[in-house]
Amino acid sequence: VHTGALDEPARRVMWASGGKPGVAIGLAFGAVLLCSAVLNNTPVVVIFIPIMSALADQLGRTPGGVMIPLSYSAILGGMTTLLGSSTNLLVAGSLSDFTGQSIGFFDFTVPGIVLATAGMVYVILIAPRLLVRRSSHPGDSAGPDGKHYIGQIELGARHPLIGETPVAGMFRALPNITVRLIQRGAAAILPPFDGIALKAGDAVIVAATRQALTNLVANDPGIMGELPELSVPDRGEESAGHEAADRTLAEVVVAPASRMVGRNLEQVGFRHQTGCIVLGIQRRSRMIRARINEIRLEPGDVLLVIGRRNSIQGLRVSRDVLLLEWSAREVPAKFHARRAAAIFGAVVMLSATGAVPIVIATVAGAAGMLAAGCINMRQATRAVDARVILLVGTALALGSALYVTGGAQYLAHGLVQSFSGAGVAATLSAFFLLVAIMTNLLSNNATAVLFTPIAVGAARELGVDPLIFVYAVIFAANCSFATPMGYQTNLLVMGPGHYQFRISYAPGSH
Repeated sequence: VHTGALDEPARRVMWASGGKPGVAIGLAFGAVLLCSAVLNNTPVVVIFIPIMSALADQLGRTPGGVMIPLSYSAILGGMTTLLGSSTNLLVAGSLSDFTGQSIGFFDFTVPGIVLATAGMVYVILIAPRLLVRRSSHPGDSAGPDGKHYIGQIELGARHPLIGETPVAGMFRALPNITVRLIQRGAAAILPPFDGIALKAGDAVIVAATRQALTNLVANDPGIMGELPELSVPDRGEESAGHEAADRTLAEVVVAPASRMVGRNLEQVGFRHQTGCIVLGIQRRSRMIRARINEIRLEPGDVLLVIGRRNSIQGLRVSRDVLLLEWSAREVPAKFHARRAAAIFGAVVMLSATGAVPIVIATVAGAAGMLAAGCINMRQATRAVDARVILLVGTALALGSALYVTGGAQYLAHGLVQSFSGAGVAATLSAFFLLVAIMTNLLSNNATAVLFTPIAVGAARELGVDPLIFVYAVIFAANCSFATPMGYQTNLLVMGPGHYQFRISYAPGSH
């Protein structure tokens, strides 16, 4: 991701479509499926989010019709090879610890392809239709101009809103904008604001669509705050007009490994670092009643920003945010892309051929990326999520405890007895369904680690090869389709797709 090594394949997908957005979307889903077979799903989805956003815009569709299918394509591709998902690697490691058996790179590729093919038929033909229908109800904010952001207007000493009073709870100077809160010192004033006149020092918290905020800034460029590089007090009207016209609005998504996660805008120093002002924050269609400078950012948050063209373009190379609404053709080539692609190709080849253990190959590949300058140490450490390590570590310990104490065998015996007489196929089906449900309630990694020893115990109870039930764990644990928290890519597309929880849940639960 940092070197842009995936950008050229993405551009080739656009070229292969012959300029037809509908074909391009199908090809893009296929490309995501293939890339996810050998790549971590998250960077693949990050690369394709702006591509799918641009394609949806060309087709006249809402992003909601393609973003969840994008995540599903990545998940389906990840269940076809050992390297495709961290879930697969965890199951393989647990199996090796418990039984000494190993799983090869392509050992479950054939059944994985069968499942992925069936899933892709649903992703391409059915899921987009369900999403478009469910997100088109009145009141839903599916389109890019229909979703609402939380914004903040600080009233300085000469602000034009000073003295404004509401009429029926609305301020005439803020058309099509809902004022949700007025922060006056330590006091928070809530609607309907009867008898309240705005004063200097107030912070007005508003909810508005992108179009409403655009119109507000167009009518009064300084109403939301002045950009330092756009302040032109000593220039002529023509120059000032040219500078004002240089303002550009854009949407950016907070990346999963961003330094901004867990911090607010003041702590990040976003305006100082980027030269852009955050006009609003949108969090998975949930409205927040708080000052935006006090909101701690989360992965997937969408920020509506304004800045000069060069400042907005500078966000394209940011490691902390992902700029939306620009096509893959505009992605600049990165200097170390070929090095990164070569190193990654070597890791895949060594792992697939079994020349070296996959752990050694991946660690060597990471070291090679650092040595080649593809990433620096700070970027490498930011890519390691301590929460995931803690979750996986505790799940591994719990799984080992279940196996050593006989708890896994006890649970496996109970499962087998519940379907006694029904046969191996019925027991396997019930086990698959149980794991698939749990992976959407827990994390996919924790579910995989916890159910691997139970799978081994159930297989031994039935007298069949443990790999049969272990593969069921791999495939079922990857079926994280029904909830946003089931898989990180589901959470990542919530903002760009403008989804609410009930909308994202529906197509994944079919």
